[in-house]
Amino acid sequence: MSDVLPVVFVHGIRLSGACWQQQKRLAHGRIAAPDLPGHGTRRGERFTLDGAVAAVADAIDEVGGRAVLVGHSLGGYVSIATAARHPERVVSLVGAGCSLVPNSVLRGGFRFASRSLAATAHDGAWLLRRVLPAEVAEPTVAAGIASEVVPDVLAAGLDPLADLARYPGRVLLLNGRHDHFRLGERRFLAACQDGALQIVPGAGHYLPLTHGEICARVAGGLATALLSG
Repeated sequence: MSDVLPVVFVHGIRLSGACWQQQKRLAHGRIAAPDLPGHGTRRGERFTLDGAVAAVADAIDEVGGRAVLVGHSLGGYVSIATAARHPERVVSLVGAGCSLVPNSVLRGGFRFASRSLAATAHDGAWLLRRVLPAEVAEPTVAAGIASEVVPDVLAAGLDPLADLARYPGRVLLLNGRHDHFRLGERRFLAACQDGALQIVPGAGHYLPLTHGEICARVAGGLATALLSG
């Protein structure tokens, strides 16, 4: 029997499971990194929250039926929804860069930023190469940047506070100090039945990808502690 629980990593908007290169290299147990609908190998599909939750639940089943779930940005919101709908499959939850309630102001700002990036050469690949380690940026760019999925994501009807309140397991909110998506973290923490908050100095919204060793260590620590406990 493995001495660690499996871990499922869920990527952010426009990216894919290819972004988890550091976590794959550093993992000590079984992991999965699925592509959400409309992303990576599933580009061309419509993104829906139901479809995204199903993709994550299928990945959990593939690694044994119970796992620690680690989601970044959109993947964090999807992971929260998955934990609420399938608490028996999610042993613990790490939500990185997803501590802000999606509202009309946020959606408008994100829509504008995404259109601006989509209008640039290579769909904003230059930005990923600038902010991410080459180990992460190059496979992520090669897998494709799915800007076309943004309208479906913005219409997905996310309700993370209600979902957190429904999930009885342990939750860690993992945020970079300079991440604008941490502005609601106290509300998110209060919504958790068993929650904790960790802030990483010097990190921004891409924390799991720029500081992959921290993300891998957190996930691995939870997977080990929960199995032994």
